[in-house]
Amino acid sequence: MDGGFGRSGDTVAYVNRIGTAVPAHDVHQAFLGFAESLLPERTRRVFGRMAERAGIEHRFSCLRPGADGSFSLDDAGFYTRGAFPSTGARMRAYEARATGLALQAIERLELGDTAISHLIVASCTGFTAPGLDQLVAERLGFADTIERTAIGFMGCYAAVPALRTARHIVRSEPEARVLVLNLELCTLHLQETSDLETVLSFMLFGDGASACLVTAEPTGIALDSFRAQRLPGTQELITWRIGDQGFDMHLSGQVPPTIAAALRAERARNEEGWLGDVAGLHWAVHAGGRTVLDAVEQGVGLGPEELCHSRDVLREIGNVSSATLPHVLARLMNSGAKGPGMAMAFGPGLSAETFRFRLV
Repeated sequence: MDGGFGRSGDTVAYVNRIGTAVPAHDVHQAFLGFAESLLPERTRRVFGRMAERAGIEHRFSCLRPGADGSFSLDDAGFYTRGAFPSTGARMRAYEARATGLALQAIERLELGDTAISHLIVASCTGFTAPGLDQLVAERLGFADTIERTAIGFMGCYAAVPALRTARHIVRSEPEARVLVLNLELCTLHLQETSDLETVLSFMLFGDGASACLVTAEPTGIALDSFRAQRLPGTQELITWRIGDQGFDMHLSGQVPPTIAAALRAERARNEEGWLGDVAGLHWAVHAGGRTVLDAVEQGVGLGPEELCHSRDVLREIGNVSSATLPHVLARLMNSGAKGPGMAMAFGPGLSAETFRFRLV
């Protein structure tokens, strides 16, 4: 199976460096307390048990937590009981806060005098025009002729299409210097609800950003091949729709078993399936939640340590949507590992976005 590998002699694109950032405010414990106040007494104990098993210790937000016992989750009253903000208010908060976090991630790339030729921005938690691509380009003094691409509203797997786009650019223009930015402010979309499944989904998400430098220079992670796979009949398992009070997420409890079943089926097909041969690979899997990581581990037949970087990211920052996978890749790069690997992320559709890579 070709699986998207380039022909011999084609230019290879590499992720040379990855910079990551999260806001300063750890809100996980504050949210757990606030969430219990949203839920009826009969479901609070269930929520507590699920929180203990979630594998998350910290999540960060652009909003500072409020005082203990406050009627508002944050200190600015953005989330006050009975007066949660409109979608417009949330988009104004996104516009005001997104650029700063993006610049933190980019700063950690230590670009120096690298002349960025292309900028790709992926985000699904906010809209503004001029967009984040233009705001970042102006703040960093990029050339007015820089080529910009915005990848919007694809959800958690958007890091993969963003890197795939960067790969296409480098393979067609070997001198290109592509900056790929993923920025998500997930905590701007909390809803005031007593629905247990919805509140549990909020417990997963935090804010975060990542920045990747992609060029033809042979250092870092070689991007070898990409594969997108939609799972038929699963479109309503993950949805992300714009509502009057923020974006409304539905994350079905059927997502993990559906992922596990799909992966088992592909493994049964061995090299004829879309996974292909998975022996001896390093793994970078989007930290979508403990049960999602368990599903990948069980579906592929991985050992308990093979998703350690994904589980570490989940524990330390939660799920930061499209910025999550680069956080995992950065840890894998920093571990000193070498050799082939596979990256994988899931999102609305239900779809899987994967790519094979080599740590060089």
